[in-house]
Amino acid sequence: MHCHSTASDGALAPAVLVARAFEKGVRVLALTDHDTLEGLDEARAAAQALNMTLINGVELSCTWGGATIHVLGYGFDVNAPALVEAIAKLHDGRWLRAEEISRKLELKGMPGALEGARAIQQGLGDSGNAPARPHFADFLVQAGHVKDRAEAFRKWLGAGKLGDVKLHWPTLEDTVATLRAAGAWVSLAHPSHYDFTRSKRRRLIGDYIQAGGHAIEVVNGHQPAEQVGSLAILAREFGLLVSAGSDFHGPGGWSEIGEYRPIPEDLPPLWCRFKYDQPAANV
Repeated sequence: MHCHSTASDGALAPAVLVARAFEKGVRVLALTDHDTLEGLDEARAAAQALNMTLINGVELSCTWGGATIHVLGYGFDVNAPALVEAIAKLHDGRWLRAEEISRKLELKGMPGALEGARAIQQGLGDSGNAPARPHFADFLVQAGHVKDRAEAFRKWLGAGKLGDVKLHWPTLEDTVATLRAAGAWVSLAHPSHYDFTRSKRRRLIGDYIQAGGHAIEVVNGHQPAEQVGSLAILAREFGLLVSAGSDFHGPGGWSEIGEYRPIPEDLPPLWCRFKYDQPAANV
């Protein structure tokens, strides 16, 4: 229920991603690319050929508390006017963001980042979307500015660094409202990934629920078991549904597609709701 293709910052084209998921035993898949629906048609065709179920998915960027937050939407109407408009604005915002990242890197003696990141992106499979931070990271490695992607994020692109540009995202409240207007089931992506204190994370979840969120992602790939436990406690306390996924971006990355820690058995999975309750036209 959480993976990325070359439509955003993944390494595999949507059809190749679907085939890999099938090989790994996945039979129900949600493609959740960042701020785009571009890969869904290709993924759906590939899934139908393999008799898999593809759930409409997306991971939208937004802001809350001065930080970039990611919200997952599932089972929505891809033609919903509010969602179409929001995606168009995010598309433009991502290009502005990419240009700003490139400008900042050039001021630090690393010119040509946008062109270099775009070339890396196109090498994976062309997309009309702006290059993302992993593409910039690979450019910095290729240009010899850092030794690996981890160093690129640690020095230049990670949270709070110069490449962490968040000026062009909508608010958390607006983003949840957009997804709800499209008939989506909504989950807060990887709450433990944000560099928040425990009290600030609780405030985030409280505001997210107030905005209309349904679930939190208690399992993200192979995240530490203690994080799963802490998020499970929050899900129980707030009465939330839960989601889980690999957050797969490519082979050899954070985790393999279809692989993630198990959800605690007492927690209600989000997909049990939209798998059976959503109109067929939205799936």
